[in-house]
Amino acid sequence: MLRVLVVDDQFLIRSGLTALLGAAPGIEVAGEAADGEEAVRLAAETRPDVILMDIRMPGTDGITATERILAEAEAEAEAEAEAEARAGAGPGADGGTGRVPPKVLVLTTFDSDAYVFRALRVGASGFLLKDTPPDRLLAAIATVHAGEMLFSPRALQGIVAAYAAPVTRDPHPGLAALTPREREVLGLVGAGLSNSDIAERLVLSAATVKTHVHRCMSKLGVSSRAQAVVLAHESGLVTRPS
Repeated sequence: MLRVLVVDDQFLIRSGLTALLGAAPGIEVAGEAADGEEAVRLAAETRPDVILMDIRMPGTDGITATERILAEAEAEAEAEAEAEARAGAGPGADGGTGRVPPKVLVLTTFDSDAYVFRALRVGASGFLLKDTPPDRLLAAIATVHAGEMLFSPRALQGIVAAYAAPVTRDPHPGLAALTPREREVLGLVGAGLSNSDIAERLVLSAATVKTHVHRCMSKLGVSSRAQAVVLAHESGLVTRPS
């Protein structure tokens, strides 16, 4: 059963999402939070698989909450791994009960939200606009839970046009190490395409695309696909809308 935590300061949106998820097969609502502070607490208590995170909330916002939730989950996972190592147990010897950091899917109203890139920087797995149809939202939850990044093309286009930093900084030192194909793949990742979409576009296998993405991330020193997306935009590898 896939467990989802819903975080939004607006009661109607929160209750609507909860009702949708509660009626979906294979999904359990782990809890509801009306602000970032409550989200951090509930994430630690309930250990959801996926978090639907609003950004603009009073008090602790969604960006800060996402950063804290993922940092705490990573720290706990590392502590558990160290404890297992000291006890002489191999990874997964306890049946796989160690903590796995949740995937955070940002739901945003683009017209009033200028913070999505910051959310990606702190480790969010993707973002959708709040007017996303229910069936697509449910599919998105499954996608990020499977480890894929997911971006609404319309949201990504608007964010790049309005909020992406101009390419005025020095090039990232790792870019010089990328092959032409890797630069091409990175640009498509930045445009919001999934591995399967990139494979179809470049007439490659999905496994080959996955290898290219991993090599890009390794050469650039980034730990998440989200960070690779941001870097692709800031490095000018993605064509911005005019």
